[in-house]
Order: sequence, then C-alpha cells, then structure tokens
Amino acid sequence: MKQMKNIILTLTGVFCVLLSYGQNAKATKGTFALTNATIVTVTSDTIKNGTLIIADGKIADLGKVSVPAGAKTIDCKGLFVFPGMIESGARLGLVEVGSDPRTRDYNEVGDVIPQMQALTAVNPNSVLIPVTRVSGVTTSLAVPTGGLFSGTAALINLHGYTPDQMYAGFEGVVLNFPITGKRGRWDRRSEEEIKKDAEKALEKLNDVWGKAEAYSKIDSAIVAGKAASKLDYYPEMETLAPVVRGEKTLLIEVNAANDIKAAIEWVKDKDLKVVFTGVSEGWRLAEELAEAEIPVVTGPVLDIPNRGYDKYDRSYSNAGIMHKAGVTVAIRTNDAENVRNLPYNAGFAATYGLGKEEALKAITIIPAKLFGVDDQLGSLEKGKSATLFITDGDPFEPKTQVKYVFINGWNIPMESRQTKLYEEFLDRSPGLKK
Repeated sequence: MKQMKNIILTLTGVFCVLLSYGQNAKATKGTFALTNATIVTVTSDTIKNGTLIIADGKIADLGKVSVPAGAKTIDCKGLFVFPGMIESGARLGLVEVGSDPRTRDYNEVGDVIPQMQALTAVNPNSVLIPVTRVSGVTTSLAVPTGGLFSGTAALINLHGYTPDQMYAGFEGVVLNFPITGKRGRWDRRSEEEIKKDAEKALEKLNDVWGKAEAYSKIDSAIVAGKAASKLDYYPEMETLAPVVRGEKTLLIEVNAANDIKAAIEWVKDKDLKVVFTGVSEGWRLAEELAEAEIPVVTGPVLDIPNRGYDKYDRSYSNAGIMHKAGVTVAIRTNDAENVRNLPYNAGFAATYGLGKEEALKAITIIPAKLFGVDDQLGSLEKGKSATLFITDGDPFEPKTQVKYVFINGWNIPMESRQTKLYEEFLDRSPGLKK
C-alpha cells in the first residue's frame, strides 16, 4: 500500500512538472490604444506621433485620435507600427522536421490531385509558427508540392487552435508547369530524353486541362438547367472547374526562362485568374511578363543564380528588374523553418533594385491583393483586421527588435521555442564552473 502511495505521489509530481513546463502564455484580446507611434500605413502617408485603436479584432481608428475609455494603452514612443507581413508561398505548418518524413504533410501520392486541401494538413501547434510570427510575419500561404497539380494552397493567419480558425480567406490550385530543361546539375538525361519528357509532360497537362474544360462546360450547363444529367463523382475535375471558369486562382510554379515563356503562351488564350510563382529567371522575360499582365510571387531572394555563369546577384535583383518592367511582384521565402527570414529576403530585394517602399509592399499589400484579401490585410486602414506588428526600427534590419504582434486583434505572446531556450540557458542553475 505504501509502495502504491509513493507511486501515485511520484506520478502526480511528474504530471505537475510536465504541466508547468508545457504551459504557454496565452494571447489576449480587448481594446488597445497604440499611442505616440510612427504608423506606416503602406497605402497612404505615414502617420507620425499617432494613435491606432484596436477593438473587436479590427483597426477601429488611427491618426490623431483620442484613446477610448477602458482601452489598454501601449506607449509606442520611438516605435513603428507596420501591417503584418504576408509570406506568399511556404510549407509552414505542413512540416515540422524536414528530415523526418513522419512530420511532412505537403506532398501527397499522385500526379493530378488538385482536390487535396493544404488547409486540412496545417498543424496549428507547430513550434515553427510562434518562431515565425514573433518576427512580424503574421500570415502565410501553405503550399503543397510535387506532381503536376499538387493540391490546393491555403492562406492562414499564424494564430488559432484549428486550421479553420487560422484560415485567412484564400485558396488557390497549384500547377507545376512542365520543365523543358535539366532539373539540376545531377540530371544526366540526354538532350533527346529531356525533349521527349517535356513533350510528354505538356501533353499530359493539356489532356488534363481538356478534361477540366469539358467537365466545366457540362457542370455549367447543369447549373443553368440546360442539362439534366448528374455528373459522376470526379473530385479532380470538380476542383479544377472553377479554375477553368476564372473563379479560382491558378498558382503556376515556373522558374527557367524557357518554361516561363512556354507558360505565358499556355495561359495566353485562357481566361484565367493566374499568378506565376517562383519565377527565378523572370528577369530574363520581364518585358514579356509585364505585357501579359501576369503577376508573380518570386523567391527565395536569398538564393544563388540558376546558372553558373550568371551574375552572383541575379536572385537578389530579380524582383527589382521585374518591377521596373511593370510586373506586379510579391516576395516569398519558399521555406518552412525559416519563413521568419521573409523581411530579410525583402531587404535584399530592396537593396538590389526594388527599393524599400516597394519591397515592403511586396510582403504586405501586394500579396493581399493577389489573394483577394486586401479588404482585411496588407495595410493599416480603419475597418481592416488588426493584424500588425510593432518594432523599434526598420523591419528589414536584423538588429531591429519586434516588440508586439497582433493577429486579428489578439495580442500575441512574444515567445517561441527560441526565446524559451534563450531564457533557459541565460541563467543556468547549476551554472558552469570555470
């Protein structure tokens, strides 16, 4: 009996220790007044020494306004308020440890699986999410990979206990455009084999697309009452039909110059809502992209050129060259663990031709517009979601500290696995002896 009592006491103690260790700070919601701040609205003039009011998850007011009774005041003297940064293409939430396949959930079996929803695979408890959001990145596009049609990407806010709570209002189907060249330095195929594979891949794409167009026509006829038959269950075509009709965005991953050229030609006569992603050699076809009026999400900027003979800074200058040609450009990291580096990707693009103002737009209002959520995200305006961050300086500078983050009006705790490890080892007990 005594032994049993000791076991129970021991288990109780272990449980209490685990409970204490696992306890995380909670986000809080209410009415907040960010006073004496420099408010960088992005879409209009910067407001100096202004106040931004947060209530009911929205920006209730901003400018030279009074603090409402009962509001919790945060003195932002010497600080800057920015709209939350938007990552336009990553695997954040879809993978925990890249080297462990059990934690990867972004690449499903199959070549044509547009019906696979990335949103359902998002892990709200990923330790990578707090690491990312305390850097000021508040929103991210979760993108599946692999195959021809990889699945459906979903925009998520980086706060919530379920994927549905995190959903930020945009979904787009991902198409990996057929590659017409070598897939890398390790690719040992002959020129003839490369050509045959490319023709075969394009033929398959056109075959799938033809079926999707036919499905869409029949589906539209049934909806209009011009046909009585019922379509068989065909989830792939059911997902692609609104893309064919231009109701849902098609995200086309394409990088090499020849492939970009082929993709421009492929979408030319199709009335699609399309965004090119990757576009690492967009600088070679900037004029053609601008003429076709195709917006792009490019990145990572912190990368090396595709070709050994290209200048070292082609990845850095790619966004700036396309922007100067008239292309609408958003920036992504295309990462999972290091989405927190989004501001530094934008910073390099700013330095290498894009400019600081446009670089900030490329990670705020421009992706918000591309994803159709600019009525809520991407800038600081009255009535928009209170999704923002506060710093003591330029967000593109590594030395800058992010002081506060708000997502949908929730005041997010500024802690992550990294901050906990920092605190743990900052004051060790027992400490080390010299």
